[in-house]
Amino acid sequence: MAQAMDFVAITERQKETWGAAGYQSIANQIVDVGEALLEAVDPGPTQRVLDVACGTGNAALGAARRACDVVGVDYVPGMIKRARARAEADQLSVRFEVGDAQALPYSDAEFDAVLSAFGSMFAPDQERAASELLRVCKPGGVVGLATWPPHGYAKDFLAVQAQFMPPPPELDSPFRWGTEAGLEELLGDRVSSIEIKYRTTRFYGRSPEDLAWEYRRDFGPTVRTFASLPEEKREELFEGTVDVLERHNRATDGTAVVEAEYMLAIAVCDW
Repeated sequence: MAQAMDFVAITERQKETWGAAGYQSIANQIVDVGEALLEAVDPGPTQRVLDVACGTGNAALGAARRACDVVGVDYVPGMIKRARARAEADQLSVRFEVGDAQALPYSDAEFDAVLSAFGSMFAPDQERAASELLRVCKPGGVVGLATWPPHGYAKDFLAVQAQFMPPPPELDSPFRWGTEAGLEELLGDRVSSIEIKYRTTRFYGRSPEDLAWEYRRDFGPTVRTFASLPEEKREELFEGTVDVLERHNRATDGTAVVEAEYMLAIAVCDW
């Protein structure tokens, strides 16, 4: 478990990191995850849905297409700006707001469904983030999570980044959210059930090198890591990223079709 630390300072550094790039090209690669999460939770018209750490709005926009009453919240203002632009372009009604997963600006039991796709799992104060997801969900409502497990592509990709910019050693691993035991610790005493499913998403590129450049340009943590390194280390990081992409690549024609397993967790609130 994480020791006492300055979660506020860590959160501020995270905001800067995730806000260091546009992210939209990465979000485009995982639209299917938001749709799979919605299919599993299955919110209906007029139900109130909250997308926590919504990024540029994939799951929130999907919920709006189901005629839900949707709010999306993220602590990176640039991502909220992009999410609002997407909603306007698609003529979808979503209220996007700046806010922290660890201190959601909503009342108790306000939402029928609370979603988070690869978002809340990166909050520094994991217990607080989990408690907030449950607090704003109605009794009998559903918390739906898409998280990365502690194996496979996402683990290997982030491990390469951590070689050059390690996370604070006192923090619990975000991959705790991608294990059944971890979710039981975080949610178990306030939910009546947790249903676990595993799915695979795919990242596509014209080549592993092109996909690595996409991360270098548009994925905040990668952008910040590259910016912190001298030129020779940047090349080493780029080669390490390409190596991970190649190891998980299922294409055989020089293109990139990188498979990444993720976990869907559907928890029914009971408080």
